[in-house]
Amino acid sequence: MLPAMVIGSLLWGLLLLSGARTQDGDPGFQPSFIYMSGSRVTASLAGTSADVFSLSVADNETGMFPLEDCRERNRTGDWSLYVTFQGNVSRVTVLLTRHLQICTSNHTGCCVEALCLVTALRVTACQDSMAVARLSIQAEIYANASSGNEMGNSETSDNVTVIPNQVFQPLGSCPCNLTAGACDIRCCCDQECTPEVKQLFSGSCFSGVFGGDVNPPFDQLCSVQTGINTPDWFPFLCVQSSLNNTPFLGYFYQGSVTSSKASSFMVPFQTIPGRLFSGYKQGDPIMTLDNEYFAVPQPFLAGQCARDAPVAFLRNFAVECLTTCMEGKSMLPDVTINSGTGVPIKLHVTYEKKTTDLGSCTSSECRNVTFAANYTIIWEGKRIIEMKVSILSGDICSEDTLRQRFTVNFVSINATSTEEWSGNPGYQVGKPIRAASLDSSVAITTLNLWKPDGLGLCTSASPTPILFGLNAVSGCVLEVDLKENCSQLRENVTDKLNSLVQVNHVGKRGNSNSSIPDDWVEIIRLDTFGPSSNASVGVLKGMCPGVPAHLNIQILTADVGAVEGVPQQEILGVQISFSTITWQVQCPITCEDKAGSLLISAAVQFIKIPAQPPVPKTRFQINYTEYDCKRNDVCWPELFYPLTRFYAGEPYSRSLAKGLVLAFLILLAVMLSDPVRRIYEAWNKT
Repeated sequence: MLPAMVIGSLLWGLLLLSGARTQDGDPGFQPSFIYMSGSRVTASLAGTSADVFSLSVADNETGMFPLEDCRERNRTGDWSLYVTFQGNVSRVTVLLTRHLQICTSNHTGCCVEALCLVTALRVTACQDSMAVARLSIQAEIYANASSGNEMGNSETSDNVTVIPNQVFQPLGSCPCNLTAGACDIRCCCDQECTPEVKQLFSGSCFSGVFGGDVNPPFDQLCSVQTGINTPDWFPFLCVQSSLNNTPFLGYFYQGSVTSSKASSFMVPFQTIPGRLFSGYKQGDPIMTLDNEYFAVPQPFLAGQCARDAPVAFLRNFAVECLTTCMEGKSMLPDVTINSGTGVPIKLHVTYEKKTTDLGSCTSSECRNVTFAANYTIIWEGKRIIEMKVSILSGDICSEDTLRQRFTVNFVSINATSTEEWSGNPGYQVGKPIRAASLDSSVAITTLNLWKPDGLGLCTSASPTPILFGLNAVSGCVLEVDLKENCSQLRENVTDKLNSLVQVNHVGKRGNSNSSIPDDWVEIIRLDTFGPSSNASVGVLKGMCPGVPAHLNIQILTADVGAVEGVPQQEILGVQISFSTITWQVQCPITCEDKAGSLLISAAVQFIKIPAQPPVPKTRFQINYTEYDCKRNDVCWPELFYPLTRFYAGEPYSRSLAKGLVLAFLILLAVMLSDPVRRIYEAWNKT
């Protein structure tokens, strides 16, 4: 029997040679070489449709693999091979079926040493009795690296490794111990370093957290700077703290208060002891009964889909995002929604199949891909009553990217019609503004901006509603016929801008009723065109002044009360106006038989009026602006910020007491200082 280290070196060499051959010509696995330290590894094979997979193990004495053939072998010795197919991708999983345990007096067939298994494996993928890809695996598994519970062993020890709380100390007690079974130079906490070896570098050990010293004293401690270089003011401003309270762990902590043990997508409901989760409010993420966020794909960055985007309560959205064929096949997760009071709600899913003619496909097909998913959530008060999902799927020709559409709509259980409110009673931020023409039978509509397409032309731009509380700017390019005169140009631009606001009233509240006149405010239109607006009526030959190229929409809002502690916002007034420019033809020498372009835009601005008029500024604030904290980098009034009630680092009474003690000590130090003593002596002499 060769020593384990010799066998390991021999196997490493064979695997490197095998991996080199794979990289030269074969469409190998991804990855093509795996270093295995646990009981399970997985690799993927794409680009070839292999039909037979074979697993072989190297001989422990010679380190040689058996002759390669294409006979299907899923088990050999203590190893098993599992293959799953997803489209044209094959996922290969190699699993160790042996239990690796340190030997005790009551066990047989166990591991005598910690390094329990050193071997090499090879997975061969064949197609039509020909090897097309090879996967090389170097297995070096320690007995304590393979959990007996994972293999279903009921005789494993109950001694489980306890991971310490990261608020108080880092994960490893010796972070500089990077090499298993060997001594790391300058790592004095490495238990594998003998006392003789430590003497060689005992004077130059790694310091700080990386060297295992998790409590290095920091300069602000009162017990550190006691030398001759300590400044005179240091005793008054140093920190008296335990060494466990160290900034090297990321932040200071106070007492035994720590963050809750929860991942980013698992949030406990009982964040406050004794208080149960009692419903949703607007903007809260919808939760499942497993204390996880309910997610619907939403776009981010360059249009890709974020699969783990939470859904906020009472926040509708309709988005489109890009994805791949493989990700588009993902099925709807089997989750149970928390209604808000702990009642489970199952998703009512309906599927619709879209038939597509794939006869003209020149590449592989993408089958059963999701085109759209529409979520309808019925709610009442602070809870969810029902959730319906409509899935549209079908088959298309395989492409690099696919476009999916996801919509989420919240519908009140008390809704008697399909009309969607923007709040009840006050507006909700992000909801469309309700608008109507009360002197006609036109149904309730919205104020709009442009949603340009890829070309940015006004002829192809579609309207999008103005959302309450969100300032926005949009624009498009208007093609100008140079045969027109200035009056025609101004009229065309004005009509194009007025098409965004085709009503004369706006709803005060999110549930304004068209039959109640007091629920609406009239839109104020400021006519900025004077008598000279039509002075230039000739054919466009150079420039045209007074062109209304920009539409300004100003909306006044205010808080007018609260419902269950939630402020209710209303619209007090709407004003629209135009900003004019002098448009000049942009062409070289002649502009005959050519079309010009004019960039027009529209902007909406929400102005919130306070419930009470602001306190007028004093003469001191007006004249001495250097003491205004909003206009200067240095803010002298905030010098005593810890003594004010805005400071939330600790209770106000405690910070006030500490501040008074500090002021008393400073005053005492000043009274006992040398300059004050001299002034006192001079005063006595006079």
